[in-house]
Order: sequence, then structure tokens, then C-alpha cells
Amino acid sequence: MSLKSFQSEIQEIYARELARQRGQASGTPAPRNIHSKKTQILEESNIVGEPPPSRDAGIEGEVEAVLALLSIHDYDRARTSVAQLITGRKGEYIFRIGCQPSHASLFAGESVDDATGWSGVPRTDVEVASLQSSVKRVVEELGGKVSVLFETTDGHHPRATLLLRLPPPSIELVPEVRCAVVGNVDSGKSTTLGVLTRGPLDDGRGRARVALFRHKHEIETGRTSSVGMEILGFSTAGTPVLPNILPSADANVIRRDKLGWDEISAQSAKIVSFSDLAGHERYLKTTLYGLTSGAPSCVILMVGANAGLIGMSKEHLAIALALSVPVVVCITKIDMTPPNILNETTKQVVKILKSPGCRKTPVFVNSMEVAVESSQTFAQYKLCPIFRVSNVTGEGLDYFRTFLNLLPSSEADTETFTVDQPLEYSVTDVWSVPYVGTVVNGILNSGSVKTGDSVLFGPDSNGHFQSTVVRSMQRKRADVATAEAGQCVALALKRVKRAAVRKGMVIVHKADTPPKATRQFEGQVLILYHNTTMQRNYQAMLHCGAVRQTVRIISMDNPEGVLRTGDRATVQFEFITQPEFVKVGMKLLFREGKTKGLGVITRLL
Repeated sequence: MSLKSFQSEIQEIYARELARQRGQASGTPAPRNIHSKKTQILEESNIVGEPPPSRDAGIEGEVEAVLALLSIHDYDRARTSVAQLITGRKGEYIFRIGCQPSHASLFAGESVDDATGWSGVPRTDVEVASLQSSVKRVVEELGGKVSVLFETTDGHHPRATLLLRLPPPSIELVPEVRCAVVGNVDSGKSTTLGVLTRGPLDDGRGRARVALFRHKHEIETGRTSSVGMEILGFSTAGTPVLPNILPSADANVIRRDKLGWDEISAQSAKIVSFSDLAGHERYLKTTLYGLTSGAPSCVILMVGANAGLIGMSKEHLAIALALSVPVVVCITKIDMTPPNILNETTKQVVKILKSPGCRKTPVFVNSMEVAVESSQTFAQYKLCPIFRVSNVTGEGLDYFRTFLNLLPSSEADTETFTVDQPLEYSVTDVWSVPYVGTVVNGILNSGSVKTGDSVLFGPDSNGHFQSTVVRSMQRKRADVATAEAGQCVALALKRVKRAAVRKGMVIVHKADTPPKATRQFEGQVLILYHNTTMQRNYQAMLHCGAVRQTVRIISMDNPEGVLRTGDRATVQFEFITQPEFVKVGMKLLFREGKTKGLGVITRLL
């Protein structure tokens, strides 16, 4: 078999393996968190948030078997084993060579001499270099690329960490990571995203953020008021795909072409999608909608080093914790902050993260090795990576980019997004595009959809669903023919007026019995804060997935008939304006001004 045909076969195996993993994972019921059993044990031992004590012995055995084959130059068997490793883990694999320190020592910031719990086979620096070359040769024969994430030949423990990645079979299968960026006003959210997604550093006066603003008043005030979307692509080699000035064939000529989203998607092996949310209190409802409807894999909390964790930052952190979304803290503006102020801000962040309300273990990312390991474990073990960056000098940005590059894709959460279930698509945005018609944007919660499918959208004000056909689809502005659960896509609907579609609607496949819209439902709620009492007929704004509507309390099981701060109760709600499509088990937040309570839907009435 020629090398080219072997690479084609690997791509086919990769595509089939992705489909098999999604079907297998969604076919067997699983708990909300695949590590829930471990988390339960940690909670019973009162050590929630501790890093994992050791690495997975089974995976280490597979890696050592590959290294043993490479040591005896058995490249054919090694190539097959490496192909199984990569295709079995969504097309990318973090490959470690040499003795590795335990996560507990690494995250505690201990030096190599003081680190304990080493695992793996010790290697000399010559062996590490030789094995790196062999792994690179094998992966390139598979059609993939190898990037060196971390390497050290000093001390008693030479080791290296490599990223092995295959190009995705098609644009439809490019992995995507969704991150929501929150924080107080003037904490540097838009500037950080501008530097990450555009490339050039900031000038200290807001140059990097201008390209992210969508409205004239945002440019004038420097404050984001809408949900801004930005993407950062990473190539097969692990380098950022930036929409900057492209080199020309003539060295004396600079082409002023810029890469669009579709071109970035075509060149990327992974895409990180950022939701740039508003920090001002006036736009809290917009920020809250972005957090609940966007289904983010993680929340990036921006904290200005000169100001600390103030204002809406605490509110945003509380919302992220209520939605059970992993949190990453990024302390910005370290170049302009005096050392004593920076230390005070750092202590404040650590204190809040360790508080009983958060119960997170802070991990300072001060090395590439910590960035690599924390990206794989922070969500499961209640860790909170803390990055200290400067958008003017570039300090700390490399660690942050590497962390984002290695985050598991949103589609990998097969407990939330199930492919083998009926289609359910949540509408989060609606436009009317000239010569195209009505276009909706949203996330597939379950099932799959392709162009030409007959679907139903609704509910309308009467609770009914209307029929239409999917005319075309785009993902990150690139035309696609199919989409699966967990992906964020835009659908062009045939013969549908813009006014007939609104945010919060769902799209499902045509069936004999259309889904039922709900006017009243029951939920278990916890009151976070209210300065007086809540009683029957109390009204608040409810956020539940992409649904955002005013509800009123029609009954509660509290004997006193009122709810105060800290109370838990079973409450029956009623939508004020129109029925909505909600399901049992969905998380809900309700607010009157600031967030007042959270809960989960237990019964539809």
C-alpha cells in the first residue's frame, strides 16, 4: 500500500471513529459528569478540588508500548498503534516521553527537585530527542503533524510533551471549543480577545479592541453592549491561524488580504469560538443570555490587575458557578500595575476561589507544562487555572494560547449533546439576509440536520409549530451540508418571514405529533438574594437555555407562603407572554435586576 493511500485510509478510519464514539456514548445512559463517581469520592473525603493523584495507568501503558516499538525501530506496528491513539481521541493526542511529575506536585508549583509521585519510564536526554524524531516520522506518515508543547533536558528528569494531531476529514467535523468571556467593565475582555484573534499586541490605548466592536456607540465609549463573536483557529501543527496580512510571492509586495471565518475554518484543525459579553451592569441581561444560550465549554473571567475582582465580576462568577460551567481566571494589565497591587489582586482572587461558595483549587499557570496539564484536568477536578497576562508586552499570552489549543471540544460532551436522539435545535439569533431570506443561528442540542430536511419551528404565541425546509447551512460562515449535536450552525429557512421567528424557539424534525409547548412548569429553586420577600404573583425575568421571558409565581410549597434569601422550595411558574419549549432537567435562572435565584425544572404542567 502506498503512503498516500494509507493516509486516505487513516482519514476514513478517523471519520468512522468519530461517528462510532458519538453513537456509542449517546446510546448508553451516563451521569452528567463522566468523572462524577470520582468527584463523589472526593466530596465524601472533604478534598473536593484536589488534583488527580496520578495519571491514567492504561494510557501510560499504551504510550510506553509505542515507545518500545520505536526503540527497536518497528515503525509499521508503531504507526498502527499511534493511529489508534489519535483516532480514538477525536483526532489529537498529548504524547508524553520520559518521567512525568504528579499533578499534585506540578499544580502546587513545586520545583523539579522537590516534586514527588513521578510516573513513566526514565529516559536520558539522548533517548528523549531520538524518540521525538521517531514519533514525528510516524505521525507525518499518517498525514498528521507533531508540535512540541514542552521539553526539558536539564536536571535528573529529561522529558518532553508532544501534541499529535490529524487534519479533520472535512469542515463539518472540525472540533470547536466555545468559551464565554466575562468580567467587570474595563477589565480588558475585548482587548485580550483582539490580541488573541488578530495577532498584533495592543498599544495600551485600546487599538486591539476596535475590530471587535459591532456598533458605533461601542467604539465611542469603549464598552461592549452586545454579544460579540470571535474565532481563533489552530492548525494541525498547533499554530494559531490569524486573519492578518498574508505574505506575497514577491518579497517587496505586501498583500493586504485578510482571512475570513470560512478561510480560517478551512485551514484549522480546531476552532475556539469566543463570546465577548458585556461587563457593564446595564447590559447584564445580554450577558446572562449569552451564558445560558451559548452552551460554553468554559467561562473565562477577566480581572483587571489594577482594580481587582469588583463590581459585576462577582455576579458573573456566581452565574458561571450556578450553571456548573468550568471557570478560568485571566488577570490582565499586569504591565501597568504596581507589584504590591498585583499581589493584593492575586490574593483576593485566590481567597474568593477557595471560599465555600466556589470551592475551587486555584492553579497558577507559570509554565508551559502547567498550561498543558491543567487544560486536560481542570474541569473534572474543580481546578481554576489563573493566567497573568499583558496585552501590551505579550507576557503570559503563550501559556494562554497553548491552554486554549488543548481544551477538549464542546462536541466531546456526549452526555449533553446526543447524536442518536431526535433533532432539537435552539434558536439564539435571527436575521433577514438579502437574496437568502430568514436565517437563524443556534446550537444543535441533539440529533443531526442536513440541507433539504423538512422541519418544524416554534412555538409561536399560540403554542403551535410551523413547517419549513432547511435551504442551506453555514458553520463559521463556511457552507456545510450536514451538522451534528453540539455544533453551532446557521440555517437558512425557506419561505419564512423574519417576524415569524424569534430567539428561544426550537427547530425539530417533522413528525406525526409535534412537540408540546409549555405555559406552566414546576421547579426546585434556591433564592440567592432578595432584599424583601417573594410571594405569589411575584414576577421576574427567567433565563432557561435560549428562552428569556418574564414569569410569575403561581404557587409554592413553603408553609409561610413567602421566600427569603437562602430558602429552597418547589415553585410553580407561569410564562407571562407566550408558551415556550422547555424540558425537565433544564437549569433556570431568574432575576429582577441582578440574579435572584437558580434552580432546575422538575415537572411540566
